[in-house]
Amino acid sequence: MSANAFPNAVEVRVLRDLYGNDIVLFDEQGESTVHRIVTEFELDAQVYAALQSEALRKEQEVALFKVNVKPGEEPELETIEDDDEWETVSEIVDDRMFPSN
Repeated sequence: MSANAFPNAVEVRVLRDLYGNDIVLFDEQGESTVHRIVTEFELDAQVYAALQSEALRKEQEVALFKVNVKPGEEPELETIEDDDEWETVSEIVDDRMFPSN
């Protein structure tokens, strides 16, 4: 599949403009993990991000999130619950990480 398969997916810099190339996420126990921002894009007025910790990098995997942006507030990351939405976002991220010629 090529990047043209998702012409509505537009690259954005929401998290990178605030945090640079890395973002620190905290789990339920308050433990922090540094994640590299692999890609960010907007699709149908929703921003998404693919993040990768060192452990995920070793497994060649990424974590996918919705990025909720409210004016005057820091963006919030949300898990993608809908299977079809997750699949679409996953395909876009794959296209961006591994473009076909």
